[in-house]
Amino acid sequence: MSGNVAIVTDSAAHFAPGEVENLEIHVAPLQIQIGNDRFLDGIEIDSDELFRRLNMGAPFPISHSPYPASFENLYTNLHKHTDQILSIHTSSHLSDTIHTAHAGAETLLGRCTIEIIDSMTTSVGLGILVRRAAVAAQQGAPLDDIVRLVRGMIPHIYLVFYVETMEFLERGKRIGKAQAILGSMLSIKPILFMEDGDIIPLEKVRTTEKAIDKLFEFVTEFDNLETTAIIQRSKTPNREARTLQSRLRQSFSSTGFPIVQYGPDLATHIGPNALGVVVYEGLRF
Repeated sequence: MSGNVAIVTDSAAHFAPGEVENLEIHVAPLQIQIGNDRFLDGIEIDSDELFRRLNMGAPFPISHSPYPASFENLYTNLHKHTDQILSIHTSSHLSDTIHTAHAGAETLLGRCTIEIIDSMTTSVGLGILVRRAAVAAQQGAPLDDIVRLVRGMIPHIYLVFYVETMEFLERGKRIGKAQAILGSMLSIKPILFMEDGDIIPLEKVRTTEKAIDKLFEFVTEFDNLETTAIIQRSKTPNREARTLQSRLRQSFSSTGFPIVQYGPDLATHIGPNALGVVVYEGLRF
């Protein structure tokens, strides 16, 4: 058996409408827990529904990885058509998905080659990696070459954002309770950075305008922007996202800065009121 490499990811990855189908990407849905109920991300719940429930006082949401059996079933079905699978997943610092993917692959050891990669990122950043892998797979690239391509891209994907409330960071144990309370009292907005696969506080500002300045300054440090996006809570661009987009377009006239909604999984980590920028810094040869 041969066949093109099958590309698998999880629902933390962000794609434009139609990309999953057109690029033949196979998505394992994460589970979003609200109270005692669990919902399949992207199937039974989306960001709008999650934020609606939070606005109505729903409990703090928790993201869970797919069960190992879900991966076992997915890999087994794909093995009917190919003996090469590449599974690229959200950062292991944010989810156990990498571990459950490995557990799900065990029954196929010796029969199918399954490479599982920790993307060290999430959301749009994860989508960038998976999209590039899927294009290479459709072009008939061998598994080893696609793995090499993806691993080479990972260190060049950056995610920075600010949040309006520290509550989700405190619940996720990324900041202490006292720090969260003091931050709320002082209306501090932490600037967060994705580093080595984890979300870490970078610095703090006092106003939304200053936060937008910091996001803008972060992007201007790059001189070879290949793929970028602004992420926010809603599908319709809000005022802050439009302001940032306008400033960036003035400085990078040849670069598009689409405004996209971040998904339920990322929302469980940063909350319902965040604004950020994802950058893939193109490689120079």
